[in-house]
Amino acid sequence: MSYFTQSEHPDTPRGWRSPAVLLMVMAGAMQLSFAAWWNLMNNFAVQELAFTGKEIGLQQSIREIPGFLSFAAIFFLLVMREQTLAYVSLAFLGLGVAATGYFPTAMGFYITTFIMSVGFHYYETMNQSLSLQWLPKATAAASMGRIISVGAFAQLIAYGLIFIGWKTFDLSFTTVFAVAGGLTMVVLAFVIAAFPSFREGVPQHKKLILRRRYWLYYALTFMGGARRQIFTVFAGFLMVERFGYDVHEVAGLFLLNGAFNMVLAPKIGQAIVRFGERKALMVEYVGLIGVFVSYAYVTNPHVAAGLYVVDHAFFAIAIAMKTYFQKIADPADIAPTAGVAFTINHIAAVGIPVTFGLLWLISPAAVFLAGAAMAGVSLILASLIPAHPVPGNEVAFWGRKPLGQAAE
Repeated sequence: MSYFTQSEHPDTPRGWRSPAVLLMVMAGAMQLSFAAWWNLMNNFAVQELAFTGKEIGLQQSIREIPGFLSFAAIFFLLVMREQTLAYVSLAFLGLGVAATGYFPTAMGFYITTFIMSVGFHYYETMNQSLSLQWLPKATAAASMGRIISVGAFAQLIAYGLIFIGWKTFDLSFTTVFAVAGGLTMVVLAFVIAAFPSFREGVPQHKKLILRRRYWLYYALTFMGGARRQIFTVFAGFLMVERFGYDVHEVAGLFLLNGAFNMVLAPKIGQAIVRFGERKALMVEYVGLIGVFVSYAYVTNPHVAAGLYVVDHAFFAIAIAMKTYFQKIADPADIAPTAGVAFTINHIAAVGIPVTFGLLWLISPAAVFLAGAAMAGVSLILASLIPAHPVPGNEVAFWGRKPLGQAAE
């Protein structure tokens, strides 16, 4: 009954061996290693390698190169299925994280970061594609919320073990990286043995696709990638460099993030189903403007920690971008567009860390004020999403009557 011995249509009832459960378990496997890597990354860079904003910016730009190249996933799909590529990607992620501590030099960190990132970004590309194909449109946002919740639970496990064990057992970076990467490989072996091979619902185009009618989704994706870098690179670096957070303190902060995500993500998914993508995304971007402006001027480490938790909580609302695309897309476009979207998401991501890393040396506040401006642009774009997006009704300009809907 394993991946190698049985093939099933995703709609076939199989109890716990369903596509939705598989997506949840893979989300957990990914977070076991990635969450640990993310927890340790800034402290490893500062304490072991003496990185400054310049080096951390370069390292983060290297991390985003595989994301920029995510469009190449469509070429891998010429020789393997999406589920297979997801499994291979998890293997690369686990291997890259496990090897990180064994190469404690700047060049070693750059190389292991790249390997880990190849796995992470190609897994995320396949995860998005498979989620949009396997999950019903009417309930996809709620299901994605539950998937995020499972990933958050795995984060809690990773952060909790680091929080408790770092000081108690005097753990080393090498040990934690190796155990975290190894756990991902163990869970990967389990899913290969326990779950069948699920066929895609609709045969996917095996070529790159850019459609004019998807332009708003592309623009939102681009701006989302730019804003994400402000959080992932510089908000975490702020906690370590300015406020001196140690490994176990960063783990405690991430524990709060994971707990909030585990509780809130399913509720956010249900809210998106109820209120729609436009309202959800507009709430996110208004909140982010306030968070980024506050980052720029914060001087209290506890206030900064609160901002970090609030900032992270907004990430679950990004489900709305995925379900917006699911509602307007040709089903056969989902896999190739997932790769293209990840590339678009990482156009800014490749350049922002290294350029803003140099800006950081001059004015950290300017980095976060730029993030607030990005959130403002995203707010304007989100206001163009129709109340009821469908193919042919992808954009509702202000004052224009949406196709088939009463003007709002």
